[in-house]
Amino acid sequence: MTLSLSLDQVEDIARQCLVACGASGAQAAAVARSIRDAEAEGTRGIGLEYLQWYCGHLRVGKIAGHAEPVLSQPAPGSLLVDAADGFAHPAYEAGEAALIEAAQRQGIAALGITNAYACGVLGYFTARLARQGLVALMFANASSTMAPWGGRKAFFGTNPWSMAAPRAGAPLILDASSSATAYVNLANAAARNDPIPPHWALDAEGQPTTDPHEALKGTIAPAGGHKGSALALMVELLAAGLTGANWSHKASSLGDDLGGPPRLGQTIIAIQPGDAGFAARIEGLLEDMQDEPSVRVPGDRRHANRRQAEAEGVLVDDVLMGQLRTLGGNV
Repeated sequence: MTLSLSLDQVEDIARQCLVACGASGAQAAAVARSIRDAEAEGTRGIGLEYLQWYCGHLRVGKIAGHAEPVLSQPAPGSLLVDAADGFAHPAYEAGEAALIEAAQRQGIAALGITNAYACGVLGYFTARLARQGLVALMFANASSTMAPWGGRKAFFGTNPWSMAAPRAGAPLILDASSSATAYVNLANAAARNDPIPPHWALDAEGQPTTDPHEALKGTIAPAGGHKGSALALMVELLAAGLTGANWSHKASSLGDDLGGPPRLGQTIIAIQPGDAGFAARIEGLLEDMQDEPSVRVPGDRRHANRRQAEAEGVLVDDVLMGQLRTLGGNV
């Protein structure tokens, strides 16, 4: 049996669950907005399904539920938010207006977030800036789940990155990780005893595996082999190196209840296009790219999902509904 929830209901339930598990109203509201966005765009793994991770880590103290982000501006184009061991989402919101103002005033600006929990879908943040007419880049590190190329010991996180740019309508969004998949996808496959694609992960001996349980004993594979490993290093330097956050291999695991706050980092760069016709030029580029009918523009599927979700809501099955009720959602 399934139930249809409007996006307003998704946001309300997410906020209720987070508050019930120890988050302040401000922390919960910012995260709930991101969960609404993930559900709208069809990314349930970091939407309602991820609430069990957020809530579990609130309860054991990996996330400081009543943290209050602190914004500083070390230089005219450089901003820093200390998340104070709380969620990354309210920390970003604490610095967003200043980031937009600085980028519009001088052409480019950067916002670093330090001492934060993982931030979920990076495209959520870059798209917000693209809707303000900015080109945005974002980099985030995560606790170690991926070995460097040639190794067998987890060192890097999935270390995602995103780029978004304004278009005539909904923004162009590129959103990817340095790894072949996200940790939550392995955990969900293991919970369901579903096989995984052989390129997703390596077992403890460093060999490709289709068994998610063996994958969880080993490491996630880098995307594109040595290229994904190099990309993870770049993200690590930009996300944790520039912000003073923990390196991935020094952060507590996002996959268990041990070790206290991970104190991860995120860096967002916002650029004001100098050309007033920039969005139109992007549109022309994408039209040329789609001369072949099979070519898909990154982000278009999430925009289509959003239009459908806004009109029809999202479907939630009995299992997930039961989890939400247990977490404190008034469903």
